[in-house]
Amino acid sequence: MATIALINSSVQTKNYTGFTLQIVKQELLKKEHNVVEIDLKEFNLPFPGEKIENDNSAELRKLLKSAEAFIVGSPEYNGSFTAKLKLMIENSGYPSMMKGKPVGLVGIASGVLGATKSLEQLRTVFSHIGSIVLPRVVSIAEIEKKFDDDGNCIDQNTESEIKLAGKNLSKFLSLIKTQ
Repeated sequence: MATIALINSSVQTKNYTGFTLQIVKQELLKKEHNVVEIDLKEFNLPFPGEKIENDNSAELRKLLKSAEAFIVGSPEYNGSFTAKLKLMIENSGYPSMMKGKPVGLVGIASGVLGATKSLEQLRTVFSHIGSIVLPRVVSIAEIEKKFDDDGNCIDQNTESEIKLAGKNLSKFLSLIKTQ
């Protein structure tokens, strides 16, 4: 089966994006996909043109290149996606290691509108770098009410919605492999 990278762009200690991606991971494992977890807080990434110590952007590009598809998870901060995710995109190579590969998007937010603004921006950015962005995104509103302190989803509708991210990507991959 396919190797799918789950990209967690949150650097928070209480990481609702990570909690959400664990549900997606379980769904992908049911479909017997290989799952690679990329936690961006573990990467020291430079700004474009910057030289930094302990730069592990080459390691990041190697992981991105090895994946056949991606699920990108991001919280919405101030109407946009995380700075760490922007750094990942900037360090993904040119052309991007994500070019020509399917990307599913999952956004979380504290507010009642969910992560609609950040997901719109991510769709644009990933399309621009040549990724194949799946049409259906997952946006979870009022995220703090959807998980307990141990990271367990306590809302059945939310859990079903999150699982769709994995199911949709898996289905898309099976459709393009038969072509």
